[in-house]
Amino acid sequence: MTEKRKVAVLGGGVAAMTAACYLTEDKNWQTKYDLTVYQMGWRLGGKGASGRNAEYGQRIEEHGLHVWFGAYVNSFKTMQKVYSDLNRPSNMPLAKFDDAFKPHSFIALTEHVEDQWKTWGIEFPIIPGNPADGDLDPSFWDLIKLVYYWLKEFTSQLITVRKNIQAASKPKVKHESWWAHIVHEVKEEIDELKEDIEDWGEDIQQTYHAVSSFIDKVSHKERKDEDPKIIEKHARHQTAFTGFIEWIKDWLEEEFVELLDENDELRRLFIGADLAITSIKGIIADDVYRNGFGYLNQWDFREWLTSHGANVKYSVDSAPIRGFYDLVFGYENGDFNKPNLEAGVALLALLRIALCYRGGVMWKMQAGMGDVIFAPIYQLLKQRGVKFEYFHKIDALIPNSQNTQVETIQLTQQVSLKQADYDPFVDVDGLPCWPSYPNYQQINDDEAALLQSHNINLESHWTDWPQVYQSHFNKPLPTKNLQLGVDFDDIIFGISVGGLEHICPSLLENDDSLLACSQNIKTVATQAFQIWTDVDYSGLGFNCIPDNGEQPILSGFVEPYDTWAAMNQLLCRENWPAGTEPKNVAYFCSAQTVSEYPQTADHLFPKKMKEQAKQNAISYLKHDVHNLWPNVAKFDEFDWSVLTDLSDNVGVTRFNSQYWRSNVDPSERYVLSVKGSSRFRLNTNDTRFSNLYLTGDWINTGVNAGCVEAATMAGMETSRAICGYPSNINGEFGFAPYKN
Repeated sequence: MTEKRKVAVLGGGVAAMTAACYLTEDKNWQTKYDLTVYQMGWRLGGKGASGRNAEYGQRIEEHGLHVWFGAYVNSFKTMQKVYSDLNRPSNMPLAKFDDAFKPHSFIALTEHVEDQWKTWGIEFPIIPGNPADGDLDPSFWDLIKLVYYWLKEFTSQLITVRKNIQAASKPKVKHESWWAHIVHEVKEEIDELKEDIEDWGEDIQQTYHAVSSFIDKVSHKERKDEDPKIIEKHARHQTAFTGFIEWIKDWLEEEFVELLDENDELRRLFIGADLAITSIKGIIADDVYRNGFGYLNQWDFREWLTSHGANVKYSVDSAPIRGFYDLVFGYENGDFNKPNLEAGVALLALLRIALCYRGGVMWKMQAGMGDVIFAPIYQLLKQRGVKFEYFHKIDALIPNSQNTQVETIQLTQQVSLKQADYDPFVDVDGLPCWPSYPNYQQINDDEAALLQSHNINLESHWTDWPQVYQSHFNKPLPTKNLQLGVDFDDIIFGISVGGLEHICPSLLENDDSLLACSQNIKTVATQAFQIWTDVDYSGLGFNCIPDNGEQPILSGFVEPYDTWAAMNQLLCRENWPAGTEPKNVAYFCSAQTVSEYPQTADHLFPKKMKEQAKQNAISYLKHDVHNLWPNVAKFDEFDWSVLTDLSDNVGVTRFNSQYWRSNVDPSERYVLSVKGSSRFRLNTNDTRFSNLYLTGDWINTGVNAGCVEAATMAGMETSRAICGYPSNINGEFGFAPYKN
């Protein structure tokens, strides 16, 4: 081996590129490392890739909905540094980090009540601050305090709404001393609260304030106190607080349940309060303080909520819960009758999303994810001296005879280039973007013509390109064998967990922990479609309009497309012919049902699944979207004329000019967190192969769910394992006991 270590980075997704960014932070990194990225096809991005389609106004085409949560601390911190170091010219589009991301506060959920779909709009407050400066590690009692704050808010609004109802109907009202009686009972029965809360009020709001003071006191004590008796003291505080929460739950059930079927606002506030109560009760009952959130992963989230007393009729399958399962595509094999999501992963993620964000609860990218994330990363890494080998498909990793290191990387070179260094971008109004297809003019002419005439997808695991190439040129595609000590010393495996069984069978045979990871970390296919319309957003007829006027990100809707996002901020970044510019663009996505994947190279399989995604989309527009867009649809009928179509087709054929896709490839499928699976996740260097570093949202992080933040944290962990930087990763101990 040379003194300078050669690192082969396999794959160009978030985790792999994050690892490369941190490995190259040191200005003298090139004296220590030599980095080469090997990427199948023509672009970086993995599941976050996007492309520009020149045939349709350089429109943005994505794998699905790409939106970041305001609690993605590590992801925002990484991208802020990328934009700062890249230092684009100020007159360039999206030159700065602040230009590329904008906060979003309005989320819509849907409820199916009495055979009607109703929309539940939730407008989150803007919290001052930069998401890059957030914190995913609140203390135990700080977390309880944050949930308690929302419980207090929900209860306050419940009381207000009920008073308004009673004022209108003038029924007999229970005497106000009822709450004072409850307070008296609590004071008599809960010694710890009686001891620590001095100013009980005669109404619920005063008492809430007193309990808040109690939490402040406990939180302060337990952050500072090093006394060995702290665990015993903590247990007494938990018991006392649980008693109070039980009284609140009893009060809510007695006072409000009978009214919930008649009033949407009361029902939604009750669900919020009930979920907050259940979360507090469950966190305390399962002793998350000592066991950590990981202890909860033995249960499915719904199962856990039920076990801790969540209202089965209203809360367990409520819109917020369904919406979260939809968010993480939490359905085994895409079967919507089989929801499966680890309780610890779900609860920690929900708490962080709702309680730890800065700015907006969500942030929308102001162009495609490829344009906003992967183009700047690529440009920065190129500036730093990282090498990129596009059109290289990883076929296999082969261990040495001792099964201690990976000795050989087998690759297929997919195309022959006219020049040594492939330029991957197209320019769209001054913004470097990844195209939806390769830049064919840089590929050998005969191969480029063949690729286009056969409509070959070089990103597909099941591509028939090897057969087409062999048949036409009477020889196989060229292959390469990269050798340990010559071409590489270390490997960053940035390909998703679904690729292990195809690329690493020899490693799986010799590493039981890696095999268990491959078998137990499940993935699910997803489907998505985008439509552009000649009718603007206001013309669709969606009737849930927030005070701030934002357009929605909506979830919890009908399957098979349960999620919709208005993405009109992207239209200004497209370049349609004059007079044809769309006025609205909508993204839809969901899990896709696939019970079994082909074991052989069946190039027809992805085509079949893509056609299924298309037919699902057409059916959705005909039969379901009228519940959201009554101005352009009614049951069994969609106004196809509203779709932007440069060919000016008629009827349903206008849909052919829209965009849809099925993400069934091993590297494209979404990583699930089915119950009990987190224990099979490995850290980046946990395999028996000392020069192999796993990275991706499927390894063990402080998130353990399929998302950008988990992938970013994984990349940071990989860099740290190789070079020691970064030393700290915010939120990485999310599943560890709090006393640690």
